[in-house]
Amino acid sequence: MSRDTPVTARIVEREADIAAALAEVGPPLLQRLYAGRGVRSPDELDYGLRHLPHYSTFKGIDSACDLIESATHGGHRILVVGDFDADGATSTTLVCDALEAMGARRVSYFLPHRARHGYGLSPAVVEAVGTGEQGDLIITVDNGIASIAGVEAAQAAGWRVVVCDHHLPGDTLPAAEAIVNPNQPGCEFKGKALAGVGVAFYLMAAVRARLAETQPERALPRLSDYLDLVAVGTVADVVVLDHLNRMLVSQGLRRIRQGKARPGIAALIEVAGRDAARLNAADIGFAVGPRLNAAGRLEDMSIGVACLRASDTPTATSKASELAAINRQRQSVQRRMQSDADNALAKLDRAPAERAALVVHSDDWHEGIVGLIASRLREHHGRAVVAFAPGAHGLLKGSARSIAGLHIRDALAAVDARHPGLITQFGGHAQAAGLVLSPDALHDFEQAFETTVAARLTPAMLSPDIVTDGSLTAQELNLDTARLLEASGPWGNGFEEPLFHGLFEVVSQRIVGERHLKLEVRHPQASTTIEAMVFNQADLLETGAVYRLVYRLAVNVFRERMSANLIVSAVRRN
Repeated sequence: MSRDTPVTARIVEREADIAAALAEVGPPLLQRLYAGRGVRSPDELDYGLRHLPHYSTFKGIDSACDLIESATHGGHRILVVGDFDADGATSTTLVCDALEAMGARRVSYFLPHRARHGYGLSPAVVEAVGTGEQGDLIITVDNGIASIAGVEAAQAAGWRVVVCDHHLPGDTLPAAEAIVNPNQPGCEFKGKALAGVGVAFYLMAAVRARLAETQPERALPRLSDYLDLVAVGTVADVVVLDHLNRMLVSQGLRRIRQGKARPGIAALIEVAGRDAARLNAADIGFAVGPRLNAAGRLEDMSIGVACLRASDTPTATSKASELAAINRQRQSVQRRMQSDADNALAKLDRAPAERAALVVHSDDWHEGIVGLIASRLREHHGRAVVAFAPGAHGLLKGSARSIAGLHIRDALAAVDARHPGLITQFGGHAQAAGLVLSPDALHDFEQAFETTVAARLTPAMLSPDIVTDGSLTAQELNLDTARLLEASGPWGNGFEEPLFHGLFEVVSQRIVGERHLKLEVRHPQASTTIEAMVFNQADLLETGAVYRLVYRLAVNVFRERMSANLIVSAVRRN
């Protein structure tokens, strides 16, 4: 079985109450898949831009437009302060490019360095960007809702501040001149799952509408031209793909497939070895996003923004190649850290399966990689994980990842409430969070975190079922079905890619790439075989034996020849 699937997990089929209205969406297989994801009407599968909810229900958006229009008309500086991940890079690019296209003459950006400045609009960032003059404006993107001290420092330095963010707010909001965040109290906008780049897109749409009204003679850009950025940032940030996000991602993918991607995104797709004409959300999540994120993890995300903002193919290709090289370095560092973490857990007095949560740390880890280590350990052990590395000012920088049903930010808030001062700083989402603490507090934090998590766990959280969409018949195991599934997304977080299970005989097998298992398997009712891949599985199965496989049916392209194959996530002996 694959490395990251708990041996004890049950395989259960997703319930699919198929509404009569879904009869028109396609074959019974698609009806079953959509119903299993809660779709009740074909309208939920219509991804046309005419269905986008209007920006007017965003709390604070009128005030933000006032400030941006004033700065644009007055020729004042507009400084976009982003984040050092793919969502932050795409948000920064979108706002800078859109503002310049709308006539703003003095637009620049600043991306915090993970080690030197920390996350978001911090006082350290304000010190780095210097003072503002009357009318100068900072716009935060994909950050700012927790930047209470940073906003105060910026205002003291002469800046006005618009916060454009999507993260969950704390008990106190920053005293910015305007806040645009669907998750702030009192905001009636329905799209609470927007990524930072989605909120930035809506803010720019509102600014464009304002300028179109007040300055009708001005030539203005089409906001749809920026949807390739929205698709990349949304998928890379792993936000829930509700109907709104599926609309944005679908439209962005459509532009990319039509050859309308900006040079930087086209170059990232090329260096990742993907076909832009067939790009899907998984390609962004597993190939494009990691190359962009690598810059913020190990170097400076300004490289990523330079790639995204490149206006010509040679520049974009050069920057994308640089990002690919950084990503290879990231993979090497991650492998070493992963080995360290596995060895450390093997030496614990209690096995991971006997713990409510896991905390790992090493003095020579890189703070930009700990989130990936936490994710990998969470997948492998089925436990909430916090991984720590040395950070700035002698503090530890931690990244937390949670399991389904456990709100990790709320758990950290509970630790903070019961043990004031133990955590220096924290913030995040339900499934991912970041925190900072003193090295002296690590032991006490580990105990407090495990105790807090244990009080919130249920048996179902610790032994989650493998939920599938049932079985495919021998007649459905073909390229046509694989292409249908590929075209019926976008699939992703909250709208999971179809997963199936069934019995297969192992006809032949071999190890490829040192740690992956390539199989030829046969469905009991089929006369022909189909290829299957089990990644991170170096143990051979028994040829001729029958196994129950949990798999995705995917389109494989080799030397311009397409075929269907199985991407196996779990293997059980029948």
